[in-house]
Amino acid sequence: MKVVLIGAGPGDPGLLTLKGRDVLSQADVVVYDALANDALLQHARPDAEKIYVGKVAGNHALPQQEINSLLVRKAREGKLVARLKGGDPYIFGRGGEEAEQLAAEGVPFEVVPGISSTVAAPAYAGIPLTHRVFASSMTIITGHENPDKPGSVHNWKALAASASTLVFVMGMKNLPDIVRHLCDAGMDPTTPAALIYRGTTPSQRSLTAPLADLPHAAEKAAFTNPSIILVGKVVNLHTTLNWFENKPLFGRSVVVTRAREQASGLAQRLTELGAEVIQCPTIAIRPMNDYARLDSAVNALASYHWCVFTSVNGVRHFWQRLRKAGQDSRALSGIKVAAIGPATAEVLRERGIEPDFIPERYVAEGVVQGLLSLEDGQVTGKRFLLPRAAKAREVLPEQLRKAGAVVDVIPAYETIPAHDNKEAVLSRLTAGTLSCITFGSSSTVDNFLSLIPADTLRAHPATKLAAIGPVTAETLRKHDLPCDIMPEEYTIPALVDALQSFFSR
Repeated sequence: MKVVLIGAGPGDPGLLTLKGRDVLSQADVVVYDALANDALLQHARPDAEKIYVGKVAGNHALPQQEINSLLVRKAREGKLVARLKGGDPYIFGRGGEEAEQLAAEGVPFEVVPGISSTVAAPAYAGIPLTHRVFASSMTIITGHENPDKPGSVHNWKALAASASTLVFVMGMKNLPDIVRHLCDAGMDPTTPAALIYRGTTPSQRSLTAPLADLPHAAEKAAFTNPSIILVGKVVNLHTTLNWFENKPLFGRSVVVTRAREQASGLAQRLTELGAEVIQCPTIAIRPMNDYARLDSAVNALASYHWCVFTSVNGVRHFWQRLRKAGQDSRALSGIKVAAIGPATAEVLRERGIEPDFIPERYVAEGVVQGLLSLEDGQVTGKRFLLPRAAKAREVLPEQLRKAGAVVDVIPAYETIPAHDNKEAVLSRLTAGTLSCITFGSSSTVDNFLSLIPADTLRAHPATKLAAIGPVTAETLRKHDLPCDIMPEEYTIPALVDALQSFFSR
């Protein structure tokens, strides 16, 4: 039994430490707060018990003492408990109180430090907390206490007189009082100051102003918690070093409708460009219930002239059956292999197979034309194996058969409708805060419209629709919906480039 207090970081899921990720992946129980990014929970085991105990202003899911008791109880059940806390467990996170309780109860515990918003948010806003020219120290202060209460722990004169960078957390409610006390204690009212809202997330906003003007600037710009307050000369570097808010897709919110198994590449590229990615998988990938036909084809690979892979998933599920049969890539040594696009080709190369053919146009029609050209139009009697989704377009096998080929289309996996995150997408759509919805296939269009009707999309034309290629774009048009964005090359990297180009205009 053991409890591990893990700092979840300030919001950017990439700032979770490797050790924190590893503990999450092993834990039997995850006890978590109101995290800045729920994507962190995806690191937990699917079968792990997940218990929300978050505290936000005026709404505590569980009192602190009950949280302490919960940790003790779960650990005594012989379980590894991951206690996931925003930021760092010991910086205004009450992690110390939880550790004290565990120690008093004789429960083993460890602490995995996290990156605190007090450090990360200024870095993402281009404000170094220390700088050889401007400040050689930093002071982190809670802004949550009433600055007028008798016996305040704050020594306002010392804070005002120091050359330290001042970082106030949880202080937006008391911002006017904080500024007043600093100025009354002798701090220059023109001292540079800043606010950073939801630092390190795509919702980040920042503003700078002279200290005395900060409360008015905050009210005018509608700044609220969670924001941190910075005071000091280092704030002058904000304009020069503000790298995060200058990313090309910063401030854009993009829905990814691909299956979770396929979404990571697109989501990662969009996130790297500053976009807020909202995952709304409309299809889920699952294995077939019966693999008898595919297993039979695997055992008869030598009888085929071509094996054509039309998706990454087709490769992965085919290889699972290949390994199940005790074989590996050498089983394809006497067969020509085609890949419909560069992503599919790459997963083949990872398995030691260099495709004999990748079409110039990454659609079924392009594959047919290329294959016929390679075979000088003579495919009569030649056998083609197509391990693919149970439901897919029939253009490729039909045209090959018309040319005289013998084509075995064998399901390697199936797609089923999914509806994760529907309410979040609908809420953002109707609020007018959704920039774009991306579609990677015709099935994602059809499944998405089964969740959110086409009429609803047409009523919000500010939300742009992006298709990976002409087939998907045509599916949008069949529903009387525009295709606002489509790349010239039908790949995920090209789709990302097209989004960047469109929104830069």
